[in-house]
Amino acid sequence: MERVRTEGRMPELDGATGWINSPPLTRSALRGKVVVFEFWTYSCINWRRQLPYVRAWAERYPELVVIGVHTPEFGFEHDREGIERAALAMNVPYPIAIDSNYAVWQAFGNNYWPALYFVDTQGRIRHHQFGEGDYETAEMTIRQLLAEAGRPVDGELATVDPRGFEAQPELRSLLTPETYVGYARGERFASPGGALPDAPNVYLKPPQLRLAGWALAGTWKIRRESAVLGEPGGRVVFRFHARDVHLVMGTSGTKVRFRVRLDGHAPDAAHGLDVDAQGNGTITEPRLYQLIRQPAPVRDRDVEIEFLDVGAELFSFTFG
Repeated sequence: MERVRTEGRMPELDGATGWINSPPLTRSALRGKVVVFEFWTYSCINWRRQLPYVRAWAERYPELVVIGVHTPEFGFEHDREGIERAALAMNVPYPIAIDSNYAVWQAFGNNYWPALYFVDTQGRIRHHQFGEGDYETAEMTIRQLLAEAGRPVDGELATVDPRGFEAQPELRSLLTPETYVGYARGERFASPGGALPDAPNVYLKPPQLRLAGWALAGTWKIRRESAVLGEPGGRVVFRFHARDVHLVMGTSGTKVRFRVRLDGHAPDAAHGLDVDAQGNGTITEPRLYQLIRQPAPVRDRDVEIEFLDVGAELFSFTFG
């Protein structure tokens, strides 16, 4: 590959509010090492699908330093205990800078989850990649920077076998975009009358939804980044075209039971990792939940989630 250019200097990391898996790391301590910075937030499906590659690079290249920078997207992701729990559950073994104040994010001038920055032994940013994909280019960049540092690597590229949440998206069937539920970034909301911000309201499901349209039914309060259910039995429905359906959810109190229907029926073989074949699941903590992973053929379908207990909080739909 062509020699990667210099894109600026690695900034200081003193804006991190804490560290996991490592004592605090500094720019001076990292000088002389090839470093990959990975910006992530634990509810992001795009990062979950990138993670197995970054994990494999950290294992394949012991001379490489990988640093995850956890910068939260939603309010619940500021909590250190939640970050630690996610890092353990998702097997993030390398150092993690907790960036709850966005200081490291801003120092890099970053705007994306996930994002990768590749730094050479002189502390120069030599390459970046925003979003998923192009993993071979990323790994070849790592090899080039290691070779420049006098640590050439031979042999095959890292072996990756992603499964579960980490399975790569079915791009040919992915026709539905990420969709936020809160009014700050919500789009294509189809309940009659639209959203009433920051106040309880009874919403109705329309007779039909367009592709990528969604609606609430029941008593909900739509807030800036989420919608909170006020009475049991509330529902959300989404018309989508994708293999996978994910929903970032939490609770305002205790656990919340929910039931998923696909075109009005139990999902059976199309159920996701957090739902059984009958469509039953439980919100136990704020995180990303996989509701549907359907076999081929993929087509336009309606997914409906009914919440059997009060307090469900919905943040965003993502697809794969």
